[in-house]
Amino acid sequence: MAFKLTKDQITPSLDRKLKELEKLPQRAFVFFQAHTPVRSGNARSKTKLNKDIIVAGYGYARKLDDGYSAQAPDGMSKPTEAYIQKEADAILKRK
Repeated sequence: MAFKLTKDQITPSLDRKLKELEKLPQRAFVFFQAHTPVRSGNARSKTKLNKDIIVAGYGYARKLDDGYSAQAPDGMSKPTEAYIQKEADAILKRK
């Protein structure tokens, strides 16, 4: 028995999904930064994306992430993790 591949429908779909997934760290960073509380703007301005790692470069980052601020009672990490999961699921479900 021989098979002949006439049209590869998987590779283009996977390529599209991978390209979208590669954009996810930048989008997650924007989401994280938007959910960072603002008083003086220091926390937002010192939050950076290093390759695909969000770095909160200020001493009170853990305190804010633990919900210290009424502006972000859930912190920033948990909502961002939920956002990433939701976005990744949506990307992977697309055809």
